[in-house]
Amino acid sequence: MGVPFDYAPDRPEHIEQILNGLDRYNPETTAVFQDYVMQQCEQQTYDCYANLALLKLYQFNPHLARDETITNILVKALTVFPSPDFSLCLALLPSHTLAPLSTSSHTPAAGDAPLSEAVQKLNVLKNLLEGADYATFWSTLDSDDLYADLVADVAGFEELMRVRIAATVSQAIREVDRSILESWLELSGKEFEHFVGTVCGWNVSGDKIKIPINKDNEAKGTVVRENVKFDQFSRVVRRAFEQPA
Repeated sequence: MGVPFDYAPDRPEHIEQILNGLDRYNPETTAVFQDYVMQQCEQQTYDCYANLALLKLYQFNPHLARDETITNILVKALTVFPSPDFSLCLALLPSHTLAPLSTSSHTPAAGDAPLSEAVQKLNVLKNLLEGADYATFWSTLDSDDLYADLVADVAGFEELMRVRIAATVSQAIREVDRSILESWLELSGKEFEHFVGTVCGWNVSGDKIKIPINKDNEAKGTVVRENVKFDQFSRVVRRAFEQPA
């Protein structure tokens, strides 16, 4: 049985009461939700359901919206890829934040809001993760100081991303070259060996990293059987002969 979408094991009782009552739509609870987002960032917890509720409040009360809180919600959503949380959050943002920036270099021109630039840049990271282009994800993250500012509030962001990347890799393969995995995790040397061996529990064997078999990466044979009854086959043959030349 799957975990309910609105389930969050670390959700405080007062947040639970708001989400289950009419105060969920009360603009006065905006500040409470904003504090809760910052708590998630500091304590490495995550509550997508509450974050979506806050973005919904921003939709109805745009004067209460805080750019920093919105970007923190998006960054937290990145840390749980490949879940659809980031896209769910995007769907609740103002349309102007989703429009392409005025220049191809992603440098905002007059009229481009700072929030729009931030959303566009975070969306670039999301697309790289979805495309499993992990090496480019890290190089892009290091390419602009704005990225550093955007993820600064999320404690342990890089470690959280490495854990998610490793989890995704473990679902697809059982062996990978060390150099490739180093680029995917942006780690090398003893830090790489500690993460792979201690955190992931994988085996470092020379230039190869061996990932234990699990239900996702296990090779399973598939037997395809044709189940055509004789009377079905005979009807097909009879129709073929009955067709006029």
